[in-house]
Amino acid sequence: MSTKNGYTPADTAHILNEALPYIRRFHGSTIVVKYGGNAMVDEGLKESFARDVVLMKLVGMNPVIVHGGGPQIGKTLEEMGRKTEFIAGMRVTDADTMEVVEMVLGGHVNKEIVRLINRHGGKAVGLSGKDGGLIRARKLQVTRESPEADAPEIIDVGLVGEVESIHPEVVETLDTGDFIPIIAPIGVGPEGETFNINADLVAGRLAQELAAEKLVLLTDVPGILDSGGGLLTGLDPEQVNGYISDGTIAGGMLPKVRCCLDAVGGGVQSAHIIDGRVDHALLLEVFTDAGVGTLIRGTAGRTQK
Repeated sequence: MSTKNGYTPADTAHILNEALPYIRRFHGSTIVVKYGGNAMVDEGLKESFARDVVLMKLVGMNPVIVHGGGPQIGKTLEEMGRKTEFIAGMRVTDADTMEVVEMVLGGHVNKEIVRLINRHGGKAVGLSGKDGGLIRARKLQVTRESPEADAPEIIDVGLVGEVESIHPEVVETLDTGDFIPIIAPIGVGPEGETFNINADLVAGRLAQELAAEKLVLLTDVPGILDSGGGLLTGLDPEQVNGYISDGTIAGGMLPKVRCCLDAVGGGVQSAHIIDGRVDHALLLEVFTDAGVGTLIRGTAGRTQK
């Protein structure tokens, strides 16, 4: 006899038995998840992500979600007839564009995630980094090498920021009240100005401040791959730095990997780069032996996942 998903009762029992040690080990732990990529676009993946987060909370973990929203911002700007310029991979953000960014991230995207999680039985609360002074930000300095100049050229990308400090009291209060925080990566500057911040960087810093067990980055790739396309996992920081030095880790993966290294160097037990295109990727990474992505262990972390 099989279930509607093709599993027999024995299969289901095996899956639950495999998950039990992880449920026990991570009970009461904080898991910071950066939610982005195709998992935020595909309707089926959005539903499965919401169910995963609710289940994690129900078995005693404290998931904290930091979300992106680049494609949604781009679509909204296009519909408004506004052109978008990117420099060094960052959207040039003037004051008018920042209003759209805040509307999309703090409004549409954030509230949709809250709605989905609440619909599946969770108690999600939407925040931006401006709420409760959660994220203090400063203007990001972007430089570009110029052959005509002796020093790197400083480029103004507008209201793009970086994290100056995290004040997680509001998140901790929500966690203890059985709520699930959903955070838009928007920070406030010293003069009250609003900054758009990379969601990976916010998630990494927040994981450090919360002394999280895990930082999980959902991406549109399987994880860190070797030169033959095989998945690399169970890595320590020394191994990761070796792969950076020999060029195995390069391009768009570099910022995510460095975010993970900063997190585990700051006390997070492990960091994970996983494929958000896989249905229930979050549960598979946290609750199964094999996982679905790359695990990077902290220097003081456990020897197991």
